[in-house]
Amino acid sequence: MKTIGGIVTFLCLVSACSSNENVSEFTGKQTTYALQKASQYDVSGTVAFKEKRDGSLVVVVDLTGVSGNTKYPVHLHLGNLSTPGASVAALLTPLAGQTGKSETTLTKLADETAISYSDLANLEACIKIHLSDVGPEKDIVLAAGNIGASATKSNAGGRFGIATCQSN
Repeated sequence: MKTIGGIVTFLCLVSACSSNENVSEFTGKQTTYALQKASQYDVSGTVAFKEKRDGSLVVVVDLTGVSGNTKYPVHLHLGNLSTPGASVAALLTPLAGQTGKSETTLTKLADETAISYSDLANLEACIKIHLSDVGPEKDIVLAAGNIGASATKSNAGGRFGIATCQSN
């Protein structure tokens, strides 16, 4: 009987220890921006930026209105939505049409500049999800939204126009 009691005690202690080790990898800081319909396609959603404890940034795009096996390119562009020829600051994980989701861990921009959650507030940028990364469809933006400093600047004219992106 002592052996069974010892085993039960041991299992209780092990489960208590493992539940304490299940600490989130995130700090709890998160900012979410709306992504608006940007073309004739009825696509919209959100982009969330989450801070991880290691200082990296997780970018989660969630769209409605996409489907199938298509992978849609997701870009972080410098400037606001109406900036013509906006440079690509980072190529994010393509969005899966089946799920409408993309998740990217981001530590550096394309020019090797480090990026953190706190840097995001000062970054004048936008997110654009393209129909394709090749051919004439690369200039079709399905959904887009201003982020960081671009999202907080006033827009006296109402909704921003969405400019085409810089071709590579």
